[in-house]
Amino acid sequence: MPHLTSALKGTAQTGTGPRVGVPGYAHPLVAATEWDALTRRTAPPLHWVVLDVARGPGDRPDPHCLEAAGRLTNAGVRVLGRLDLARGARALLELLAEARRYRDWYRVGGFLLDRCPTDPSSLPAVRRTVSSLRALVDDPHVVLGQGTHPCPGYVEAADQLVTFAGAWHDYRWSQAAAWTAEHPPERFCHFVHGVPRGHLDEALRIARWQGAATVWFTDRTDLGGRVDPWEGMPGYWDDFVSRVGTGVSE
Repeated sequence: MPHLTSALKGTAQTGTGPRVGVPGYAHPLVAATEWDALTRRTAPPLHWVVLDVARGPGDRPDPHCLEAAGRLTNAGVRVLGRLDLARGARALLELLAEARRYRDWYRVGGFLLDRCPTDPSSLPAVRRTVSSLRALVDDPHVVLGQGTHPCPGYVEAADQLVTFAGAWHDYRWSQAAAWTAEHPPERFCHFVHGVPRGHLDEALRIARWQGAATVWFTDRTDLGGRVDPWEGMPGYWDDFVSRVGTGVSE
């Protein structure tokens, strides 16, 4: 059994199932099928989709990305622009310039701050970044993509935290930080690759037990760190979203 923490009453469990957060497909020219499939799943459980044009917004508007993002936005799905914080090494002005391009070209509804720092000393800078981003977009949804549990102060800096991003063999034996039980599951996301189809129910139960309401599970792997496991669609996409939509019982 996985090592799991208990949640405070009324915070780690909800009466509804989790929702799907898509961490970012490959370019629409390369992954046209994947982007088309998203527009067929615009109702819940689809929560948000990350747009990463060229490791950021790129240098000029991309018509294929504009079309893909526009279809989702028009269908009521929030599209997030990916900003790489490089563990705190990026300058704020540079990040804001990229955010403006996402806003002006693709009308994003928020941002995923990938490779976000986790340490207490970086928290003030991350707060300034998030505050500046909120001034650029009307009611943006901001997700901090740490991929692990940061110090507790980060949970108040954004709408959601990605507190796990990694392989299934690690997720099965993972443990949520005790402080996460003080917050509702809507504040946390889990991205897991290498999940076999036969273990989808188990993965969803782990997410519920650990208090994560936005999830992404895929059977794709990173081939030992050589490829991005998030760039394509799971082989069991329809099965995955149907299970998320109905929830999984204890």
